[in-house]
Amino acid sequence: MLIHLQAAGISFVLDARGPQPPSVLHWGAALGDLGDADLAALASSAVAAVPPSSLDTPPRLSLLPTLGDGWSGRPAFAGPGRPRWRLAEVSRPSPASVLVTLAAEGLLLALEIELSAQGVLRLRHRLDNTGRTAYDLGSIAVVLPVPPRASELLDFAGLWAYERKPQRTTLRNGIWSRETRHGRPGHDDPFLMMLGVPGFSFRDGEVWATHLAWSGDKQVWAERSTLGPTVLGAGELLAPGEVRLAPGESYASPWTVAVWSSDGIDGLSARLHEWIRSRRAPAKPRPMVLNTWEAVYFDQSLERLMPLVSAAAAAGVERFVLDDGWFTGRTDDRRALGDWTVDPVRWPNGLTPLIDAVRSRGMEFGLWLEPEMVSPDSATAREHPEWILGGTDAATWRHQQVLDLSLPAAWSYVFDSIAALLTEYPVAFVKWDHNRDLLEEGSAHRQTTALYRLLAAVRQRFPDVEIESCASGGARIDLGILDHVDRFWTSDTNDALERQQIQRWTSVLMPPELLGSHVGAPTAHVTGRRGDLSFRLATSLFGHAGIEWDLTTAPPADRAVIAAWVAEYKHRRALLHGGTLVRSHGDDPAALVHGVVAPDRRSALYALVSLRATGEAIPPPVRFPGLDPVRRYTVRPLVLGSPPRTLQDAPPLWLATGEVTLPGRLLTEVGLPAPLLTPEQAQLFTVEAES
Repeated sequence: MLIHLQAAGISFVLDARGPQPPSVLHWGAALGDLGDADLAALASSAVAAVPPSSLDTPPRLSLLPTLGDGWSGRPAFAGPGRPRWRLAEVSRPSPASVLVTLAAEGLLLALEIELSAQGVLRLRHRLDNTGRTAYDLGSIAVVLPVPPRASELLDFAGLWAYERKPQRTTLRNGIWSRETRHGRPGHDDPFLMMLGVPGFSFRDGEVWATHLAWSGDKQVWAERSTLGPTVLGAGELLAPGEVRLAPGESYASPWTVAVWSSDGIDGLSARLHEWIRSRRAPAKPRPMVLNTWEAVYFDQSLERLMPLVSAAAAAGVERFVLDDGWFTGRTDDRRALGDWTVDPVRWPNGLTPLIDAVRSRGMEFGLWLEPEMVSPDSATAREHPEWILGGTDAATWRHQQVLDLSLPAAWSYVFDSIAALLTEYPVAFVKWDHNRDLLEEGSAHRQTTALYRLLAAVRQRFPDVEIESCASGGARIDLGILDHVDRFWTSDTNDALERQQIQRWTSVLMPPELLGSHVGAPTAHVTGRRGDLSFRLATSLFGHAGIEWDLTTAPPADRAVIAAWVAEYKHRRALLHGGTLVRSHGDDPAALVHGVVAPDRRSALYALVSLRATGEAIPPPVRFPGLDPVRRYTVRPLVLGSPPRTLQDAPPLWLATGEVTLPGRLLTEVGLPAPLLTPEQAQLFTVEAES
């Protein structure tokens, strides 16, 4: 059977005629409506020459390439016996999906393929042990071919508080392989592996990309060879013996999400964001948040927090989140994880007085938890040492160990503890943290699947409670856990300068409304850098905005500015969280340009961000990507608080007059003279179409 899936300008053509596993004939630009004869001609014309010193049959990359097929690259499947797969059945569960079943001795493998209406491709495997003995799975991955013109690779590295650092290289012969062994994606998660034509940018160039929708260990790679096609691969990284299938048991791989764009990285984001929104759209507008962590840390009491509650309400905050430090004995980060009862010393009347104060001022109440972890110095660890993953002598990380959620008793204890809290208190939001790597060999798969079951159970019991995925900041941001959570904590740093790059690259995959972005204190907690309030506000605006600062210490003038900023966020929330994200490298390496354009392209909001001192006396014009070329737009500066600092004797003429109206094509291609911003400043611009 020859199958052609197409949607949103993308075609995916599969040759599933057998008897061998199917192969991909095309993944990329739309091919138009192809009849059976056209598909047959395409399949015939795709048969390559037989090179010397090779297999006597034409080379062919299947969707499950292995050494036995003549594939000398990284195999898609590894396990005892080197099974020889043969096509058993092909079906079409829907016009946009394919189910391919392969058989080998004692094994049955089902490959699911889906193409969404937005042009996002998903693939995964299900392996069934139909034999009479146990089977130790080594690995199973999705491998997709890309054209040889895709020779430049971009993925990500990073570390705590500096996540999603892009790295680019030319893909030469050989393999670029990334493996994560954190039991979570990690701060150095490759995140989204992109392979494109040389020089692809945010706005230009063909690019193919894959992401593994999984919150445990992973392996992702790009491989180029003189002996076969270039490929992108992705799959769960399994330790030896980690997945042993008894007769009748099965294993389902994580989904590999794959996407193609002819319009650069922003084209990938446009498809991914629209698809994610179609599946995980927030139930209501993203509320303005105040989180207490960098405001009070462990200094918690009703007396300490009541002034902050009042200040938050006065600023227009809609959700007040009590962070770490509220539970029994938790006076610092060295104790009490796992003991999820309210501390009777700091909260003698429980959390009810605080929650009543929060709710009476029109705000929701949120609570921090770290359910997967345990402190050695805790009642839980002392009473149940058998629950500790790796045993009581397991290494500590941030003075904590891990509860083995694959143990029914430990899983039930955690669920019951969470359920008791959410039943007793009207909690609308849980910040679900995870502050330690899983260092215990062979534990990642069972811990991740148990976590998913736990999150699913909490959501089923408390469907109105929103959950944030936080993992020492941004160490667990992936499309696997997104099925269970409502937002991500993007990074533990609130330094606006660092956040500009972190948010820029995290939002390549995730829509901005899912990414928590908070205004911190004037001096950043992590870096010690001081930042102007206007720059911090402009940075936080482009995300699920919030505040992480003791507002009671802010001068009255700053509080008034923050209240005005909160009102601006609410006014523009539909655009910020429903529009198309656009980015440009800009013409000045010391500056960034990014923005959000409304779906109907009648309005937009842009930011020109100065990262450091420019090398030009007169900076290049600022251009506005994504506008309708034939519409006329009025561009105006938007000031949050005080205007950004500049070093100029006079501003550009159009800024001095306050606005300019031009066709979209001119704004996109030519741009407007930019202000001479000093480092760590941002100028915002509103763009409105003429009626």
